[in-house]
Amino acid sequence: MDALSEVLKVLKLTSGLFLEAEFTAPWCIDSAPGTEDVRHILPDAEQVSIYHLVTEGRCRAALPGSSESVDLGPGDLIMFPHGDGHRLGSDLQLAPVGAEILVEPSPEGGLARIQHGGGGARTRFVCGFLACDKRLCRPLLGALPRMLRVELGDGPAGAWITATLRHGASETHAPRPGSDALLGRLSELLFVEAIRHYTASLPQDQLGWLAGLRDPYVGKALALLHADPARDWEVEALAKEAGLSRSALNERFNALIGEPPMQYLTGWRLALASQALSSSNDAVARIAGRVGYDSEAAFNRAFKREFGIPPAAWRRAARATRNRGNADPGE
Repeated sequence: MDALSEVLKVLKLTSGLFLEAEFTAPWCIDSAPGTEDVRHILPDAEQVSIYHLVTEGRCRAALPGSSESVDLGPGDLIMFPHGDGHRLGSDLQLAPVGAEILVEPSPEGGLARIQHGGGGARTRFVCGFLACDKRLCRPLLGALPRMLRVELGDGPAGAWITATLRHGASETHAPRPGSDALLGRLSELLFVEAIRHYTASLPQDQLGWLAGLRDPYVGKALALLHADPARDWEVEALAKEAGLSRSALNERFNALIGEPPMQYLTGWRLALASQALSSSNDAVARIAGRVGYDSEAAFNRAFKREFGIPPAAWRRAARATRNRGNADPGE
């Protein structure tokens, strides 16, 4: 049992590949934010992470307005966890072209394509996405940088991950039963591997949710809370199962995560509840019980404190906005 696995179980990720690209130097493109990149696939997506896996050649990547860029080669994954727009190119000082005007839809129903450049050295990559409920993603994505580079070739799983993704990309040219599910699982695999690489690279004095995962005591406490959020938790019982005293766990958890365990649990319960309200017809009282509230009135008060409106109003607003883009009913 670990907290990352428990969070991933409830994220309800929607994922897959959406583009394969071939560029020849010199070239430079600007890519739109993630929700715009995949709007034709997921028009109502709230939170979209975008990634590119380089399969051939080299290029550079940077965030808009940043003077810092990273170099990418075969087997490198560049991920934009928060869905930021970004720039890619053989030379980022060139005048960029908007990627959206270069995209050529596939006539066979496979991946869209881009072929662009000046005829020099070739770079190829495949592009994928992961979309999720932004409240459920918050603990994880909040701990990740805006741009994350992972050298998949350096890890023990690098060779087979890269080969498997190449196989997935080639399969889109001749889709077979199960192709969408396969490509979705590949995107999730890359996402988890990127998080594992990043977590392993964190300095020992790093704070935040991923640093908490790595801590033997806070990581155990997080895993317990996420495995059974509806349990009638008390700090004493949580601390005992995590292997610390009550005061020691409170101090350690607060230092790494930024809030005490029970406050963190409340936020997670309400995030789960907001997702259930948006996606199901279950009664408010039933959802309240499922996330650990014995009293519907207490749940209503806590929910309104967190989101500014009662649960029933949240549900009505979520349904009303579903066909009007990705606005948050609590905003």
